[in-house]
Amino acid sequence: MLKTIDGLARRLVGSSLVNMRRFLFRILSVGPIPNHIAFILDGHRRYAKQRNIAEGNGHRAGFLALMSMLKYCYELGVKYMTIYVFSIDNFKRRPEEVRFLMDLMVEKIEGLLKQESVINEYGVRIHFVGNLNLLDEPVRVAVEKATQATANNTKSNLLICMAYTSSDEIVHAVKASCQEKWNEIQQLNANQSPNAVTAGEKLERDHFIYLVDIERHTYMGLAPEPDILIRTSGTSRLSNFLLWQTTNCLLYSPKVLFPAIGLRHLVWAVLNFQRMYPHLEKEKKQL
Repeated sequence: MLKTIDGLARRLVGSSLVNMRRFLFRILSVGPIPNHIAFILDGHRRYAKQRNIAEGNGHRAGFLALMSMLKYCYELGVKYMTIYVFSIDNFKRRPEEVRFLMDLMVEKIEGLLKQESVINEYGVRIHFVGNLNLLDEPVRVAVEKATQATANNTKSNLLICMAYTSSDEIVHAVKASCQEKWNEIQQLNANQSPNAVTAGEKLERDHFIYLVDIERHTYMGLAPEPDILIRTSGTSRLSNFLLWQTTNCLLYSPKVLFPAIGLRHLVWAVLNFQRMYPHLEKEKKQL
């Protein structure tokens, strides 16, 4: 009998919290809602150290916090969410830690695909961003599986940056742009007739590399620029993350470690975005 009452009480409390959250989001929706929020997931190891638990449990706590953030963002109407999971620089960590993180990535990518997960509940399409060839084969297999499994989801998007840095992204985009233009020139030369405009003259008109070419070849070219970038642990550095895309982005750096992030931090970030929105839009028009 007591177990039944306890279970009923928990359901009532849970239902009340959901209704309160939805009411709060309705109030927020009166103002502009960010289309894209990016997260630097900082503080897992410090969280574990503070609580005297294994580092792996700190990362697992971070995964639960991430699922809550996903749910809150998509309930609020955010269409794109980007998370910085693993930097190319992280390969410099201890081999055993890198191995653990690779195994954890496989575990959590597979967990995202469970029927009860936020991904399926909110129709989220998953995109993996970065130099994926640097990842171990089991991780690449899990990435391919998740990409295919969510390819038909259209309600919202989750971009997971793995083996990523902005410097690598920019180099990749420049190389790809140069290769594309070179291929065009080679094709033009191959098809050129005696009476045609010379390749050199054609180059003057059509084969320069423009900003739009580089942006099209960036890893993040499939999403709009972020409106808010949240980095937990109180650190305001971007750490080689989305340097190309954050020219006109609001940076929010709460002191909370990522595994402990909550609804209040997201709400505060959105409120600051709404307060700054007129200024941000003015800056965009001047670019």
